[in-house]
Amino acid sequence: MTPGDLTALAPLLATAATAVVVMLAIAWRRSHRLTAILTLAGLAAALAAIGPAWRLTPRHVTTLLVVDPYALLYAGLILAAALVVAMLSYGYLERRQGRREEFYVLLLLAALGAAVLAASDHFVSFFLGLELLSVSLYALIAYPRAAPAHVEAGLKYLVLAGVSSAFLLFGMALVYGELGTMQLARLAAGAGAAGGTAGAAALAGFGMILVGIGFKLALVPFHLWTPDVYEGAPAPAAAFVATASKGAVFALLLRYFTIVDVHKYAALAVLFSAIAVASMFVGNLLALRQANLKRLLAYSSISHMGYLLVALVASGPGAAAAVTYYLAAYFVTMLGAFGVVGALSGGGKEAAVLEDYRGLAWRRPGAAAVLTVMMLSLAGLPLTAGFIGKSYILRAGVGEGLWLLGGVLVVTSAIGLFYYLRVIRTLYAHAADEEGAAGRLTASRPGWLEAAALAALMMLLVALGVYPSPAIRVIEAAVAGLF
Repeated sequence: MTPGDLTALAPLLATAATAVVVMLAIAWRRSHRLTAILTLAGLAAALAAIGPAWRLTPRHVTTLLVVDPYALLYAGLILAAALVVAMLSYGYLERRQGRREEFYVLLLLAALGAAVLAASDHFVSFFLGLELLSVSLYALIAYPRAAPAHVEAGLKYLVLAGVSSAFLLFGMALVYGELGTMQLARLAAGAGAAGGTAGAAALAGFGMILVGIGFKLALVPFHLWTPDVYEGAPAPAAAFVATASKGAVFALLLRYFTIVDVHKYAALAVLFSAIAVASMFVGNLLALRQANLKRLLAYSSISHMGYLLVALVASGPGAAAAVTYYLAAYFVTMLGAFGVVGALSGGGKEAAVLEDYRGLAWRRPGAAAVLTVMMLSLAGLPLTAGFIGKSYILRAGVGEGLWLLGGVLVVTSAIGLFYYLRVIRTLYAHAADEEGAAGRLTASRPGWLEAAALAALMMLLVALGVYPSPAIRVIEAAVAGLF
């Protein structure tokens, strides 16, 4: 490998090196504070390395990875999400008994796997990145193992993710046996497979791969694991699953189907359109009567993945930019929402029941303000990044004549308004209405690191909604290399 290759891979290498350093530090001395500092410093260094790497793009590093502005943009989103999760995790873990340090090692390895996915150009790197991400998430979701709910969620994710990985691996084997290549660009170039000219084995292989990806993105009908895992997982781990994990898989999906051009293959476009419609309706309708905030956010995430599929089906430079901007806004929003849940969780109890938040604005006005802004963004109301992102997605779909998908997006967004505004109404219920809830929410005050992260997320969300032009320009420049 040349020095240029090493520089291009510097964000990934810095993340991997940080994981090794943190493991050695834990072996030398157990210190939660030291482990957190090393993790934050390493992730900051990895983010800083994106600048020098950007100047050397595009570059293929072996046949497995392609380092281009698109991959670095998504790597930046993933590493930034991991940095925020690490900040939110410090106070959350401080309020709990048991070992805390290994959580950061798992977080770093999961971030590394997600970043590898964003740069994958080969089935081998795709599977290695996905498994590094998934195996780390099994343990993150079950952390700490003394809590039965966390262990149950981890086991559910382990079993179902293992099945989806089996589908992926077997599908890759069938595709390779039929087409004789595992490089994504070559598969896309010969993607007559998707148009029906390939053999039955290749078509079955592509179908199995889509099943595995559908599970990772929690798309209908592969969504049933999502509410149980989100509810049982620690709030910071759930935040990472909802953002970086899904964002990495969607980055790979967008790269591949941009090259394929979905419009060339009617069957593929119809399949993704049907999944998008089902995800938008099922996610929003099942969220309507949820009394648990984490389950509500889980069903909400299903609908948001459906919104993203609208732009994926539309395809084109505008659609790719719309997906990326929406994912960036979604990252900020879900990190903020789960961050509030984690910051208010204490004494071994997750602040997950919606009634726990009744009258929160009168007890914790800062936390209530952050959660309010996050709910408004998820609802897609003006002056938030969610509004700009949803408008961007809608414009991409309608611009390609996808009127049915655009109409479903508008209708289901209107349905979503009900449960998002119900959360906000609960937050600002009159103090006299909170007599029964005051004793149930027994959280200590968020630490300064959590408070700083939540404040930064709220300001960033509003900034992206009020003045999105700089972010849009960067995103459009990054995705231009896909075409």
